[in-house]
Amino acid sequence: MEDLISKKELLEVTNISYGQLYRWKRKKLIPEEWFIKKSSFTGQETYFPKEKILDRIEKILSFKEDMQLDDLAKMFSPKVQVDKKNKEELLKLNIIDNSTLEIYSKIYGEKEIYDFHHILSMYILDNILPKGEIILDEAKSIIAIINNNYMEFQNNDYKIFLMRKLGVSFCIATVENNNIILDESVKVVLKLELSNYIEELKLKLM
Repeated sequence: MEDLISKKELLEVTNISYGQLYRWKRKKLIPEEWFIKKSSFTGQETYFPKEKILDRIEKILSFKEDMQLDDLAKMFSPKVQVDKKNKEELLKLNIIDNSTLEIYSKIYGEKEIYDFHHILSMYILDNILPKGEIILDEAKSIIAIINNNYMEFQNNDYKIFLMRKLGVSFCIATVENNNIILDESVKVVLKLELSNYIEELKLKLM
């Protein structure tokens, strides 16, 4: 079960004001669904998913001096609001390197212009392959599940798991906080939190 933090504790821990919190809510920097109402002995209290809200506030505080709140809202929004890019722009922005582009082009063909979900796939590929934890075919499985289900992934916080059982690898995607119970012979090789990659990539492209 997801850990929660009360509004009172959140304000104390983060040293932000009540006004800041609700201004960020109005600006859509913090999702409405993160404000969880629960009954208490004083009536009703607001709680938040602890890990998510602390991470989000840390990001807001670190970026708010350099970015407008509206731009931050775009970065945190699951909806894509960035321009398409060609390969020269992607290389110039240091989003990916040449070897990643070549690998991706061999799988999906070279394109004149790449939209966000293809850029996201290449960005993830560029991050996971050099670690040496997985082989190319496993990376292809991860990219395939992203490309085939991207519209769904935009609407929820998804995690992608690469697993191995008896030497055979497979991928699954699950909505954030849905518990997965696995056979003890299944090894989780890699876990990707898509929302983190999407936020990072939007920031690089903005």
